[in-house]
Amino acid sequence: MNDVDRAASLLRKAHHAVALTGAGVSTGSGIPDFRSPGSGMWEQVDPFEVASIFAFRRKPEAFYNWIRPLARQVVDAQPNPAHLALAQLEQAGALQAVITQNIDGLHQRAGCRRVFEVHGHLREATCMRCYRIFPTDSFVEQFLSDGGVPLCPACGNVLKPNVILFGEALPALVMHNARQHSRTCDVMLVAGSSLEVVPVADLPWFAHEHGARLIIVNLQPTYMDDQADVTIHADVAVVLPQIAQAYGHSVT
Repeated sequence: MNDVDRAASLLRKAHHAVALTGAGVSTGSGIPDFRSPGSGMWEQVDPFEVASIFAFRRKPEAFYNWIRPLARQVVDAQPNPAHLALAQLEQAGALQAVITQNIDGLHQRAGCRRVFEVHGHLREATCMRCYRIFPTDSFVEQFLSDGGVPLCPACGNVLKPNVILFGEALPALVMHNARQHSRTCDVMLVAGSSLEVVPVADLPWFAHEHGARLIIVNLQPTYMDDQADVTIHADVAVVLPQIAQAYGHSVT
């Protein structure tokens, strides 16, 4: 039995399997990751200078100048075979939830219904003064065209996208649900994550400590490879459809 078949077999026997996904799942949709040598987004800038809550409060225009190309890529992106495979596995009952570090919403667009976005998302923005929340589709096209800092329609202060910046706490309810699924799952499929950003990187260890079997699909090694039952160092957009097909549902 090869690694793909072993992964599919673990999912088939599972009572409560969950997926944990990272930026590698979305690179096939044209969205760059943050840490790959030579191409990661943190190779060009210091994240604490543009993507921390402290830097945002001090100079929001620097954050918006940095995120503008990424926002355009997210708006233009379409789900790739990795997203579609995970959605089909969920729809087939093989996955009970998807925990994701990604902010692009592509899991939902692919058809996943139970998604826990531990690093937030770009669908909404919150005013830094009055804390009112607004959908970003009301201003994203203007922002992409002129690059201006989005302002609150109610009070005129700066709007911050509902993504988690360095120095901010992760969303409490989302993390509670993610930990609960990690505690109760019997299989965790890690896909496209380097497992370098805590506390989310701790979830596979947490699942393993509670008896879960681990499947890891990632181009580069992770700190949990030695504990995993199946480790595949390859492109998730190739491997996940193979696992879905082996499970019994091909990706079209």
